[in-house]
Amino acid sequence: MTRGGNMAALGRLTARSDDDIPVRTPRVPAREAAERELSDPRYHQHDPNPIQQALDWLWARINELANAAAGTAPGGWIGLLAIAACVVLLLIALRLRLGAVRRTPTTSGALFAEAPRTAAEHRSAADRHAAEGHWSQAIQDRMRALVLALEERTLLTPGPGRTADEAATEAGRAFPEYAGQLRTAARTFDDVTYGGRPGTESAYTLLTGLDTALQHAKPTLATTPTRSSG
Repeated sequence: MTRGGNMAALGRLTARSDDDIPVRTPRVPAREAAERELSDPRYHQHDPNPIQQALDWLWARINELANAAAGTAPGGWIGLLAIAACVVLLLIALRLRLGAVRRTPTTSGALFAEAPRTAAEHRSAADRHAAEGHWSQAIQDRMRALVLALEERTLLTPGPGRTADEAATEAGRAFPEYAGQLRTAARTFDDVTYGGRPGTESAYTLLTGLDTALQHAKPTLATTPTRSSG
């Protein structure tokens, strides 16, 4: 081969080598370059905000649970809906059977929410409420009448802000034989006033009987409040 032919062949080999050799970029720099490119705000203009992403994730989990429940329930989705309907009907039946949810009062409020009237006025109000079947209001007014009657007889010291429990405890010292009934009356008053429990005719009847009995009962004088002279 001539010298000119050798030079031409060498030139062709050099050109082919330059074209055929792949460009190899190290892996770590390549990943970093890709991350920098993808972090460009242009690629994230329409991404959902974090709240939307959280909601999407939550709904996805709910759908997964619902689908799983439908898959295990007999009849699939129809069976699942039937089970849910039965649960709702059961809760309604329990609510109707048990009545209003009863809460136990954690604290007792004042016996009188307004300026107290006379015992006779509260008894009249209690009778009106009872005639209309409003047992909670009747119980409240009858308990207030009971306490005011004892104050009017100077067997209880008038105390603004006094609770039903406090009045019952003080009255129980003047009438030891009625101490238990007085505590029950105070608890009944608190239940209907602060505990959300509806009053009943039987509870009102017991309270009325206690009020009447105390009007004719003789107190234990050694424990009744004394008035200061002068």
